[in-house]
Amino acid sequence: MVITILLLIVGLTLIVKGADWLTNGASGVARKFNVSELVIGLTIVAFGTSMPEFVVSALSAINGSSELAIGNVVGSNIANVLLILGVTAMICPLSVNKQVVGKDIPWALLAATLLFIVASGSFINGDSENVITRQSGLLILCVFATFLYYSILTAKSGNSTTEETAEAKPQPMWKSILLIAIGLGGLIFGGDFFVDSASAIALALGLSESIVGLTIVAIGTSLPELATSIAAAIKGKTDMAIGNVVGSNIFNILFILGSCATITPLHMGGITTVDLLVQLACCLVVWLFARTSYTLSKIEGAILFIAYIGYITFLILSL
Repeated sequence: MVITILLLIVGLTLIVKGADWLTNGASGVARKFNVSELVIGLTIVAFGTSMPEFVVSALSAINGSSELAIGNVVGSNIANVLLILGVTAMICPLSVNKQVVGKDIPWALLAATLLFIVASGSFINGDSENVITRQSGLLILCVFATFLYYSILTAKSGNSTTEETAEAKPQPMWKSILLIAIGLGGLIFGGDFFVDSASAIALALGLSESIVGLTIVAIGTSLPELATSIAAAIKGKTDMAIGNVVGSNIFNILFILGSCATITPLHMGGITTVDLLVQLACCLVVWLFARTSYTLSKIEGAILFIAYIGYITFLILSL
């Protein structure tokens, strides 16, 4: 068991560092070919921060562990809102700009609602089993493409004059390519270690893959967002702190689950409508909190954090 836990930690470390290296290398190549910071931010960086969840979920789906794949995404989204925003807001109140309240959080709400609809066949239509089909996966990916197109248009029509990081010295092409290669290697090997170890731990403890995905794996793959949001809040960049979480939740559902379901149908198994409703309720509560005063206060952060403790307690008691 000790070796399995060590492999789990090594795998997560390789995933997180691999995503970082891949993002830095890809950004270096993009700048070399004069791709704007806007496009880099909306594509490469956004994709890079979602890579831990993507690798874990994709490999889980390919290996037939659908519950781990879905649990990772749903659990990460719940942890992003209740745990990460809760802890971050308790450390430093988060100001929320009107674009996040009026445009970004509604996209997260739309994604969560869409997932609830396509993944709740037994609840909505009386189906014998809840499955995210390939057709649903393609639909989700189409919505993701619409989101990307909308984001680029919005950014260009808004503050497209944001300063380019011209003062940043471009890194050599060989270094960018090396970072991409090392990053991909870290993601691939780290993903294998992490998924295999998480599944082994679940079996050894008598836990279902859904519970492991909603808790251990979800928190593990959300660590980069937690570190980023806390660091951003401490530096006074509260827009970045909440934008990081909202953007991650949108990518997790529309890109990751859309891709995984397109590869192979995802059987929900132990992931219930309750989990999907909690995910949807998280987005709704944060939107209501932010809409009242365009701020997430320390008290509201504490409410979110307590709600997360309550959700984890519910999962444990339901074993």
